[in-house]
Amino acid sequence: MSPSPATCDVALVAGEASGDLLAAQLLGGLKQRWPGWRAAGIGGPQMQVQGFDAWWPSEKLAVRGYVEVLRHYREIVGIRRQLRDRLLASPPRLFVGVDAPDFNLDLEGDLRAAGVKTIHFVAPAVWAWRPERIEKIRRNVDHLLCIFPFEPALFEQHGLAATYVGHPLAPLIPLEPDRAAARRAIGLPQGGAVVALLPGSRRAEIDHLLPRFLAAARLMLDAQPGLVFVLPAVPALQPLIERQVVAAGLQDRVQVTRGGSHTALAACDATLIASGTATLEAALFKRPMVIAYHMNWLSWKLHQRKRLQPWVGLPNILAGEFVVPELLQEAATPAALAEATLQWLACDPATAAKVQQLQARFTALHHELTRNTAQLATDAIAQVLA
Repeated sequence: MSPSPATCDVALVAGEASGDLLAAQLLGGLKQRWPGWRAAGIGGPQMQVQGFDAWWPSEKLAVRGYVEVLRHYREIVGIRRQLRDRLLASPPRLFVGVDAPDFNLDLEGDLRAAGVKTIHFVAPAVWAWRPERIEKIRRNVDHLLCIFPFEPALFEQHGLAATYVGHPLAPLIPLEPDRAAARRAIGLPQGGAVVALLPGSRRAEIDHLLPRFLAAARLMLDAQPGLVFVLPAVPALQPLIERQVVAAGLQDRVQVTRGGSHTALAACDATLIASGTATLEAALFKRPMVIAYHMNWLSWKLHQRKRLQPWVGLPNILAGEFVVPELLQEAATPAALAEATLQWLACDPATAAKVQQLQARFTALHHELTRNTAQLATDAIAQVLA
């Protein structure tokens, strides 16, 4: 059922937990620059803290994979049609699509054709896969806000206006995270090794990855009985996650927290983590990681045909090499996940040197990504509006 009509000055669409966080940072800058503006559209709880009017919740769009999207296709297309009609009936000054390119690019095209200025925040990673989207972006978007420094030059070669604004997460994460304070905050022991399990924020990710992560945790405990695990859960999925932990018999060794992925990353010594934005967060926390992913087999086959690079994890993509292991699809077995994670926890000089080298690279990346994102983004938006 469609929400009741309302107008806004800026409409935003953020499609999942990471988009909600990015959009919330942008909203803070928009409010400071244009205090009277009303913001509405599709968003999550962090956007709502900034006064955002969420006509639909962001989790409605939190679907990944071709087959998974097909299952929700009618609902998602229906939401986009209702949102488009609502915005065309009462056009905002500005539309900002935050990531979610498969949802946002078509919507941006319809709005731009009607005279609405369109911004896409988080440039689609055409340098990694699906390069054919460049033409669609050029047709539908007035300006791209890029979160990686190499992107503007790439897009400008294709006639696209783009601005590097830094990564909004970088200033939020301390250069030297306080592991002891994070452990105190969630009741973990100060001594001993802690592994953070981050299987993702979507239901499909939980279904595909959490059983593998829990089986890997069991194998790690067999090899290293003193290990402790922390598993931050998206609130909507927490009951499901807790049931799986109990079913695996790990309720005494895996501490499930309500949200708090940043606290878990600060507290841990290493993380077993789903490919996605969270891997960049782990890098900013300077934590060794094992990146994993598993999806419907047909979605995987289609995805593989679109890949341009050998890496899928953002830390590896930005480094241009495998600085952390990636175990994807058939390779993401519990035994392989456990072995790769335990290698980061080995107590020997070679491992210690490898961890220090990784932390140095992640520290350099942190400096490179730290900018005044809200200021740079609103400066670019002001030029577009002018």
